[in-house]
Amino acid sequence: MSRARFYNPQFDLFLPTIVDLKFRDQKDTMERPFFSLSKSKRMKPIEYVNENDGIFVTVQPHQDYGMATIWDADILIWAASVLCDMKNRGTNDIPRELKFQPHDLLKAIARGTGGKDYVQLKDSLERLKATVVTTNIRAKRGQKTTMFSWIDQWDDLVDAQTKESRGMTLTVSDWFYRGVTEDGGVLSIDPAYFSISGGRERWLYRVARKHAGGNGSNGFAISMPVLFDKSGAEGTYRRFKFEILRIIARNDLPGFSLAVQTGAEGEPLVHMVKREYIGEGGHQEWIPITKSQPRPKPALPPKNTPDSDLPLLSPIIRTLSERTIISIRNECPGWDIYALQHAFNEWLDEDVSRTPNNYEAAFQGWVRRHHARHRTPA
Repeated sequence: MSRARFYNPQFDLFLPTIVDLKFRDQKDTMERPFFSLSKSKRMKPIEYVNENDGIFVTVQPHQDYGMATIWDADILIWAASVLCDMKNRGTNDIPRELKFQPHDLLKAIARGTGGKDYVQLKDSLERLKATVVTTNIRAKRGQKTTMFSWIDQWDDLVDAQTKESRGMTLTVSDWFYRGVTEDGGVLSIDPAYFSISGGRERWLYRVARKHAGGNGSNGFAISMPVLFDKSGAEGTYRRFKFEILRIIARNDLPGFSLAVQTGAEGEPLVHMVKREYIGEGGHQEWIPITKSQPRPKPALPPKNTPDSDLPLLSPIIRTLSERTIISIRNECPGWDIYALQHAFNEWLDEDVSRTPNNYEAAFQGWVRRHHARHRTPA
């Protein structure tokens, strides 16, 4: 059941309405691993170092609450948006402490307003307060590093009789506050961001907004290994790559189109561009992969064409869905699917004319033929 909004002038003064609020995100937090990308309790610290520029980020979870998640960061987006609204209105002495009604904050970030949502809001605030970040990004003058929690404190004024919240306060950290209020410290984001359900999708949107949002039809390209390092995601690189390629295949991030090519070292290179530039030079040689738009077979070059004159081909995504893997195991039991996939990929690479429109269907057919010839694995 949705909770009624409690009116308290002390907590409503000067805060913008949900309709008026233009959402802003703090730029420094948008491309580096500051948050857990999973809703499950994360106890493994994030330790990120960029060897090129020396930037580092360390995030320590709390033993009881775990690490702040990318969904908890919605509260920081709301806070950044409120602070920017105050700045744009010419408010003097913009405060770090924000007073608000929980109903309004939850509605603003597209959450429900029932009792469960209110409890989850308090859990998020606790994780934001308990998570400890150490970084050299925007360290104060004379300091090599800075350590902070996302919020310094939060409070909930509860009615003694009804047990309903009469209003809440949160105080953002000085590091976050300075990053939001300094000129050029924030970027606008699409309100549809709050409807993105997956943690990796949310993080990928923020990377795209940070780097491709203002780069016109050129967009932005980044290698999959670098993307993995910047994400701070738990698990293996192989799993991360599999999941990101699935996101690219769906290509449904709000406002941005995703595509892929094979990079110089054989790893995927992810390209991001605003959707408004698709058809006007966006992606250029890149091929967005969608179910409704199967990849055409490339024209074969003339025989004896020098390698330097061969066209740059946009590769298909060579991943297998869980459904396909289960189907193959049921139909052709006993085989190492990933060893067969490696052999199938090598077979494809021998002749460009073998490039399939549907990779999974072609692989499954290839396995059937292989199984029929050999029946049981050697």
